[in-house]
Amino acid sequence: MKLLYRNVAIILSLLVLAACQSVEVASEEVSKSELVNLQINPISHATAVLEWDGAVIYSDPTGGAEAFAGQPSPDIAFVTDVHGDHLNTETLEAVLGDETILVVPQAVQEMLPQDLKGELVVLANGESTVQKGFSITAIPMYNLPESEDSRHVKGRGNGYVIEKDGFRLYFSGDTAGIPEMRSLEDIDIAFVCMNLPYTMDVEEAAEAVLEFKPAKVYPYHYRGQDGLSDVARFKELVNAGDSDIEVVQLDWYSETE
Repeated sequence: MKLLYRNVAIILSLLVLAACQSVEVASEEVSKSELVNLQINPISHATAVLEWDGAVIYSDPTGGAEAFAGQPSPDIAFVTDVHGDHLNTETLEAVLGDETILVVPQAVQEMLPQDLKGELVVLANGESTVQKGFSITAIPMYNLPESEDSRHVKGRGNGYVIEKDGFRLYFSGDTAGIPEMRSLEDIDIAFVCMNLPYTMDVEEAAEAVLEFKPAKVYPYHYRGQDGLSDVARFKELVNAGDSDIEVVQLDWYSETE
C-alpha cells in the first residue's frame, strides 16, 4: 500500500510539473505587441499620433491644427528633420501644450520660434533622454552614398527609438538603409521610410528590415516624386525573406493627396 501511495504521489508531481511547463510555454507564445496598450493613428506621410499606456506621442506634427482635430493633446512630440514634411512651426504652435515635451535635433531647434510652448529637449545622434516614463534615443538618419550636398546629411536629423517597459518602437525618419538601422536590436515596431529620390527604394528598405528584424514593420513616408511607392512589393520582399516579420499597411494618404 505504501508503494502504491508513493507511485501516486510521483505521478501527481509529474502532472503538476508538466502543467506548469505548459503554462510557461503558452505565455512565451504571446507577443509583446499583444501585451502593450498601443494605438497608432496615421495622420499623413511622416505624421502620426500614438496613444501608448495613457501617454500621447506625436511624430513630426504637420498639417495644421485641423489635421489633429479630435486628437488628444501630446505629452511628447518629436521632430526628425528640418524639411517641411517634418517640421512645421505653425502646426507645433497650434498643437503643443504647456506640458508637452518636444524632442528635436539641433538643426530643428535653430529654426523654432522663441515662444514655442512646452519644454524643449535637443538630442544629437546617439544621445538619449527619459521623459514621462519613456526612454528616447536619437538614431542617425542620412542618405547613401554620403555627400555634403545630399538631401539628408549625417548628423543633422534624428530617427528615434522610443522604449517603455522593454517595448521598443523605431521611427526611421528620412534615411537610406544605413548601418545604424541595420544594427538595431529588439525592435518590436518599426516605421520605415521608402520614397526615391528622398530616401530609399522598397528593395533597399526590405533588405534593411531583414537585417534588424523588427517584430512588426509599418511602411510610412512612401510618397515620392513619382507618386506612392509600391508598399505591396515591400511586403512581398520582407515576407519572402522572413515570414515571421509582420508587415502592416496603414492609410497614410487620402485619395486627394
